Parts: sequence; C-alpha cells; structure tokens
Amino acid sequence: MLMILAPSKTQDFSIPPPAKATQAPLLHESELLIGELRKYSVPELATLMKMSERLAEQTHQRINEFQLPFTHANARPALMAFQGDVYSGIQTEQYGEEELEYAQDHLRILSGLYGVLRPLDLMQAYRLEMGCKLANSRGANLYAFWQEKVTAELNQTLAGQRQAIIVNLASVEYSKVIHKKSFQGTILQIDFKERKGESYRTVAIHAKRARGRMVDFAIRNRVETAEALQKFNQDGYTFRHQLSKENHYLFTRE
Repeated sequence: MLMILAPSKTQDFSIPPPAKATQAPLLHESELLIGELRKYSVPELATLMKMSERLAEQTHQRINEFQLPFTHANARPALMAFQGDVYSGIQTEQYGEEELEYAQDHLRILSGLYGVLRPLDLMQAYRLEMGCKLANSRGANLYAFWQEKVTAELNQTLAGQRQAIIVNLASVEYSKVIHKKSFQGTILQIDFKERKGESYRTVAIHAKRARGRMVDFAIRNRVETAEALQKFNQDGYTFRHQLSKENHYLFTRE
C-alpha cells in the first residue's frame, strides 16, 4: 500500500532537517525542466503560470538559484518543507525514526518539478504546478513530461509492497499524471464529505485537512493494508461502508 499526496504552494525551509535525508529518484529529470524554465523571462513566467509579477520574480529567482547537489545547507526534506492545509495534519515534529522510516516506505508526494518525492527526499523551494502547460522535449505540458517516468517509479515501488494499491489522497490535477494503462496496481480513491441537509458534499478545506490526518493516522499506526484505513475516525469522520465501493472509500461527518 502506497499513499500519494499533492504538494503545497506554501513551503518552509527554516525547519531543521533530520540527520537522515535522501535524494529524489527523478532529480535528473528536474534538471531538464529547470533548463526549459530558464528560457523564460519574468513576464513570460507570469503568463505561463498565471501568477502576479511579484510571484513571477520570486519564481524566476528560485529557478536560477536551483543547483545540485542538494544538501542540508541548501535544501530540506519534502515532508518537512511542504506546509498548508494538508500538511498541517501530519505531525512530523512528533515523529521518531520508526515513523519516518514507515513514511519513507509508504508515502509519495507528486510534484510538477520533481515528479515523485519520498518524505525524506531533499528539495529546494519551487513553484510549478502539474497542470502547467510548459512545452518540453516530450510534449506540450508536464503530463507529457512526467506520465511515463512517474508511473514507472510508482510501479517499481509498489512491487515491494504488501498490497499493490495506491491510496489516492492527492488532487485530480496531480493524480491524473498516473498512466492508467501502464499502472500495475489498483488505485483506491478516498473522499471526505460533510452532511448538508439530506445529502453530503465535499468542503475543500476540510477535505484537505482530513487527507493529512489520514496520512498521519497511517504513519502512527503503521498501516499496511487499505482495509485498515477504514478505522480512521479523526475530526469526526467515520467510514461509510454502505456508501463506499471496493476502490472508493467515503468518510463522512455530521
């Protein structure tokens, strides 16, 4: 079983890193994208990424400061660096060596720049959404660039898991980078919904936080099977068996 998350635009590189850190498996591919991005001026980046001039200037600076090798001095492990609603529920400051080892084996973060990140993989600050239409040697966008590489990396990781199941806690923008025809496993979709009158609906901010809570739950309890996730009951959410399907779990709260 392997959980996947989307990254966060909010990042913090002031947190002291753990003693142990790793290098991202597709970092050489990231260098190719940086090469493409360095061709863009600040105004062109603003148009490409649909951002303000201030953010474009910051992004331009980060692109030009990107430099290998990644070390504790110029980078931070992904799970510590990403912040925001999803990551607020993952209490990394409370983790010991065993929790980090489990996370390294069972969690992957999809990324527009890095493709796939393990929790302890070093990364530098960046802003590049998976949906960005950055033309490159493999096609017109990042899906064309990453789909084959990301899917192969996930397949290789799943081959060593107890269950060849990906627990999808990522957004649609990121999870669709997985090439379904060449993916060698099962994708389990997880949804969190709130009762509104006589029905249930997704409230984005609450669903994001719940995704992080579920990752934290799995890490703390060393969850090895998708079925064990049905016991998740934090923040008032409970598994709804009658509303769920084999490859689609629904958790609701009143």
